[in-house]
Amino acid sequence: MTTTPSATTGSISSAGIGSGLDVKSIISSLMAVESQPLQLLQNAAGTVSTEISAVGQIQSLTSTLSGTAHALSSTSLWTQTTSNTSDSTVVTADTSGGTAAAGDYSVSVQQLAQGQTVTSSVAGGASLSAGTLTIQLGTYATDTATPPNTTFTDAPNSSPTTITIAAGATSLAAVRDSINAANAGVSASIISDANGSRLSLRSTTTGAVNGFQITATEATDDGNPATGLSALNFDGTTAGAANSQLTLNQYAQNADATVNGIAVESSTNKLSNISDGLSLTLLKVSPTPVDVTVAADTASMQKAITDFVSAYSALQSYISLETKYDATTAVQPGTSRQDSPLTGDASVIGFQNQLRSVVNTTSTTSTMFARLSDLGIAVQSDGTLAVASSTKLTSALQHPDELSKLFTTYGTTNENTGIAIRFATMADNAVGVSGSLYTRADGLRGELSRNQKQQDDMQTHLDATQARLTAQYQALDTTMSKMSALSSYVSQQVSLMEK
Repeated sequence: MTTTPSATTGSISSAGIGSGLDVKSIISSLMAVESQPLQLLQNAAGTVSTEISAVGQIQSLTSTLSGTAHALSSTSLWTQTTSNTSDSTVVTADTSGGTAAAGDYSVSVQQLAQGQTVTSSVAGGASLSAGTLTIQLGTYATDTATPPNTTFTDAPNSSPTTITIAAGATSLAAVRDSINAANAGVSASIISDANGSRLSLRSTTTGAVNGFQITATEATDDGNPATGLSALNFDGTTAGAANSQLTLNQYAQNADATVNGIAVESSTNKLSNISDGLSLTLLKVSPTPVDVTVAADTASMQKAITDFVSAYSALQSYISLETKYDATTAVQPGTSRQDSPLTGDASVIGFQNQLRSVVNTTSTTSTMFARLSDLGIAVQSDGTLAVASSTKLTSALQHPDELSKLFTTYGTTNENTGIAIRFATMADNAVGVSGSLYTRADGLRGELSRNQKQQDDMQTHLDATQARLTAQYQALDTTMSKMSALSSYVSQQVSLMEK
């Protein structure tokens, strides 16, 4: 009996079964060789990414340097003043306008500005009555006659304000709300204690000109001035506001003070721009003079200088770290190197040299200072800056006008341009569009993008190669499986024939 190979002879479910070959390992080894160019591209991409990160950090540090240089180049920095008072409970000083001149002032306070305050005698939950309230702002003045006469003068450009009190809104709360809604220069509130509730009226603004009179007219006069809406009449021209139904707590008045022996008066307790940009706020009466000192704000100036020194040093240190070349780590060609990411980078090194050139050149803008070293700022062995002499810097800060010239002057050449202006311009140009650092970062990003395109193309090629090898070895496996089956069949027939 003869048998023939089945139609499925040589069919395999996994490469290598038919041939006995380790096809998976063979293909993996072949693909490892084929993938070497991709690995090189990936290594290169890692290097470029590191360079992009380093340049990005340099850009960030340069922007910080720019900020500190711009702060130094601001003329307002060198005219800043600070103030101090010997008793801040009496008077405080403000020089934030930036124009105050240095000086010493003696201030005594005779009287604080205040608004007029009056209080009703209406207590409990009583209601007033319907009608109108007319409020007129003005100034009360008392002469020296015996007895003294008090007059009321309407405030300039002020007209009476008439407030209607409707029949359904005569409670203390309703009258309070009507007064406040009128914006007549008088505010109303309710004061409550064990005796009941009272209506308190106060000038919304301090100053003698903000006193007020109140004329109450009842819709139906009950004939009693102490009841109904009439209880809110007030006229302070009589002694002690006699015949007025509201009790006078205090007249409106101006603040009176003496500054360096000169009497000054103000409708508020803030004496704005009392002297060369100096404003004083009066807090309490004090016949004892308070000393107010205005001096150059050397603390802010020193901070601006030290901030710049720190920013410059941080930038120089980082550039040096990222561009250094260590001969002891250099190895033979063809093997990996241990250089820093930006070693030999012309854009970065060129920018670093520009920074150093500004530090090392002189300026003719000031007759007292020509270079940073004149301020006690020295270049260190690693290229950074440091305040090597605090004594020199402290001394230099006593001449803010000359420091301003050194840092803020605009000129036509490097020598007659302020140092801070030159640093700010250089830093801004470097990180700006088309600047050296911006261009370098942009070029690296383009290089990384092209590398990724090459990786994608290479991966497509490798996928096709692996598919081709797999197909070829599968075909080989199938062929060898068929040949093995044929060999077994022939051997079987030979054995039968021999029998």
